[in-house]
Amino acid sequence: MRQYFDEELADLDTSFKEMGLLVSETLENAVQAFLDHNRQAAQEIIDGDKAINQREIALEKKTFEMIALYQPVTTDLREIVTVLKAVSVLERIGDNARNIALSTIHVKGNKRVAAIEEKVGMTGSTVAKMVSDVLDYYVNDDAVSAEAIAQVAMSVSDVTGEIREMAIDAMKSDPELVTASTDYLVVAGYLKRTSDYVTDIAEWIIYKRTGKIVELNPGMSSFI
Repeated sequence: MRQYFDEELADLDTSFKEMGLLVSETLENAVQAFLDHNRQAAQEIIDGDKAINQREIALEKKTFEMIALYQPVTTDLREIVTVLKAVSVLERIGDNARNIALSTIHVKGNKRVAAIEEKVGMTGSTVAKMVSDVLDYYVNDDAVSAEAIAQVAMSVSDVTGEIREMAIDAMKSDPELVTASTDYLVVAGYLKRTSDYVTDIAEWIIYKRTGKIVELNPGMSSFI
């Protein structure tokens, strides 16, 4: 029985990592599509959101089945609960990527601000890497690095704050930039919330490793 459980647990971990990598790639592609004003790529991301949702449902079903069949305890149970909780967070990150793609579809006007777009692009890459990194921390049971990722989230908060100020200044300086600046505010807000979601996953990794509930995102750096 233990051998079967270990095999299914390994499959669960693999599926979780695959979903996370898909979400990370989708997020980065969504930001790039926004910067490139590529509506076709954005539509593909929107259409692909169903695949992320289906993965979440499949993983949740698998965790329920394993709990019912094997009735795991202590560390085994914590690992399954961590996946159950974290997949819903990954799905919300996927929703943010879809919403960024929707912003690309809805964008109007051609006047843009290169300096702001550069910051948005760098922030998108940083947040996508956060998603990828936190998956590695999960696989490696690395609670120390999981806790440290909160500092990266704070740096994202600082940069999105800068984007916000730059967007407001752009609106004040040129009425023709109001639409574009609003888009920057919206996308930066999605990226900020995504970095917060990553800290949520990190909290569950710490729980998986130590059994302790910690708060890495006290809600003191809200944006939009």
